[in-house]
Amino acid sequence: MSQAHPHTHQHVHPEHDDSDGLAEILDLDAEVLAEHTASITAWLPLQDDPRQVVDLGCGTGAGTFALLDRFPDAYVTAVDASAGHLRRLRAKACARGLEERVRTVQADLDDTAWPDLGTPDLVWASASLHHLAHPERALGAVRELLAPGGVFAVVELAGFPRFLPEDAPEGRPGLEERCHAVVEHLQRDHMPHRGADWGPMLTAAGFTVEGRRTIPVNIEPPGTRTGTDAVGPYALAGLRRIRGAVAAALSPEDLTALDHLLDTTGPHSILRRDDLRVRTERTVWAARRT
Repeated sequence: MSQAHPHTHQHVHPEHDDSDGLAEILDLDAEVLAEHTASITAWLPLQDDPRQVVDLGCGTGAGTFALLDRFPDAYVTAVDASAGHLRRLRAKACARGLEERVRTVQADLDDTAWPDLGTPDLVWASASLHHLAHPERALGAVRELLAPGGVFAVVELAGFPRFLPEDAPEGRPGLEERCHAVVEHLQRDHMPHRGADWGPMLTAAGFTVEGRRTIPVNIEPPGTRTGTDAVGPYALAGLRRIRGAVAAALSPEDLTALDHLLDTTGPHSILRRDDLRVRTERTVWAARRT
């Protein structure tokens, strides 16, 4: 339950400690994708505003704070396997004056027994289920804890975002796609549910799927209509994390080109580029316990 990272919340990833910058990526992810997250929370087919919400695999709080913003009378139980991510989330809640509306719970969603998470009206799981070894068991557990008529929202990214143009960098076009191909090969065995269609699994677990929506993400460079200054740091943090996983599998030429992008003091630094954009898509399933 730490999103990029087995048992959490997120997209690339190797594992769920914070030594390789995962928490930074999660924070930047929350900032860059905030508008898209808000559109998902507004779309959910809720009969009434929820009062009790559970965020499964909350990471550093992207979903938690989006839900608190969307539902001002709600209380959120934020669940993650990473104590570090939960401390970070708690500090943010305190800084925003929201500590009374947030409870943090450290737990592994692959455990057969979960801690008491109450009886929520809404359960949110963003980029967390594909990290589980037994997601079908987790789906059953969610159905048991949801209040009758409650909604389970499952959100997934189509892999970690791409940032560079296809012809970049100069001399090694397609470098980013080659890096991601290595990551996907490495993750195939231990994350077999990445990219899964959660609809049939939700139905098999006893939910009624009431909606499915795919949202394209195409965030432009800073200074443009959809641009944000966080795009460069987000790209830098993401590619730094990827480097740790792919370095041994890249050609010497690709590794050199990647290191030039990651050298923030050099002329080819990714932070110096004005052509970055965040490209991916998110799919959300809304399922009701009937």
